[in-house]
Amino acid sequence: MTEPKRDFLEIDELSHAELATLLDTMVAWKVDPSRIRPALAGKGVALVFEKPSARTRNSGEMAVVGLGGHPVTIRQDEISIDHRESAEDVARTLASFHAILAARVFDHTVLERMAAAVDIPIVNLLSDRAHPCQALADLLTIRELLGALEGRRVAYVGDGNNVAASLAFGAALTGLELIVSSPVGYELDDLVVDRARNLGGVIELVSDPHEAVRGVDVIYTDTWTSMGEEAEAEIRREAFRGWQVDDALMATAGPDARFLHCLPAHRGDEVAASVIDGPASAVWQQAANRMHAARALFAFLIEGTV
Repeated sequence: MTEPKRDFLEIDELSHAELATLLDTMVAWKVDPSRIRPALAGKGVALVFEKPSARTRNSGEMAVVGLGGHPVTIRQDEISIDHRESAEDVARTLASFHAILAARVFDHTVLERMAAAVDIPIVNLLSDRAHPCQALADLLTIRELLGALEGRRVAYVGDGNNVAASLAFGAALTGLELIVSSPVGYELDDLVVDRARNLGGVIELVSDPHEAVRGVDVIYTDTWTSMGEEAEAEIRREAFRGWQVDDALMATAGPDARFLHCLPAHRGDEVAASVIDGPASAVWQQAANRMHAARALFAFLIEGTV
């Protein structure tokens, strides 16, 4: 009997044990590339982008190549989801050629509709609700920096957005303690907090960013204005005044605290140049880990094991 296909729309579709083993695979393959299995040999992977990307496209393509497969990147103007063709028909067409369909979309329900329409794995490369591939890379980076995840403390300072949501679920599955500090009106959704806690996660919401970062191992932030929110840029810049990760905030965390950012970064807004370009920053290691995370994930979805 054929095993049911696995989708990856949010990180908590993995069990605690699966995520732990997946992280072990990322580390092992990064240290010793000779251990990488050609899980996608002779197979294609469709990488669909409603929203443009630098890290997601490059990491996705190279992950597929590293597994012996052939990546095909498809832009929104080539398929025009739900205008030229429905999301379901796009998925059915691409499933005729590819072993995996990975998509970066505006609306999370597009991914859900694709997943319901086809029998190949659907991977969320980013949606308005979640950024699970980023969370995988974040967890790998924190493990590399600190040696372990369980019991470590991470402060997320900024918009309670899709990146924060996936980080919350990833933290819950790995024993990381997460503190989130956001301005009023931009907090992490209550449903996300409840879902993370139901997974066993330790998550705190702290209004004062300086209190939130006190004694943490890692400070993480994201842009104040995400793609598609450009009209709100000035309003958001005013709302987030006081939530910049600067030298004073890093000092509150302590001398050993490290800095992460999923990029692209806006120096002078959510982060000071002296922080992101300083010795505490691990953002380029974090960016490089997007490829290592995607490679292990794709192999898991195809083979059903890690």
